[in-house]
Amino acid sequence: VQLQASGGGLVQAGGSLRLSCAASGRIPSYYAMGWFRQAPGKERDFVAAISRDGGRTYYADSVKGRFTISRDNAKNTVYLQMNTLKPEDTAVYYCAAHYTSYYSRYYSIAEEYDYWGQGTLVTVSS
Repeated sequence: VQLQASGGGLVQAGGSLRLSCAASGRIPSYYAMGWFRQAPGKERDFVAAISRDGGRTYYADSVKGRFTISRDNAKNTVYLQMNTLKPEDTAVYYCAAHYTSYYSRYYSIAEEYDYWGQGTLVTVSS
């Protein structure tokens, strides 16, 4: 499966952005999806995950209550709505896909993911 992330940009603290991850290739609905981010000089961190059927989601503590992950399997797209953005949210955001036979499992470990998008840069100014 191929993943194309988009929607990044420059935003002021307190603002919002919505990232999109368009999937193509093998049937994307067979994949659990996740978002990760990597700030300059730091490790890649987990942000949010969603199950194949969209019924279960999971968030890093740092974004819980501010970010929402969702998916539209008919459009083969996963979204990350980011509200109340903070300067520490500045990073390159990556979407990832994990092939799974489980409809309602999510995955929060980067090594569990099989495919990665190219990343989209989010910059939050103070």
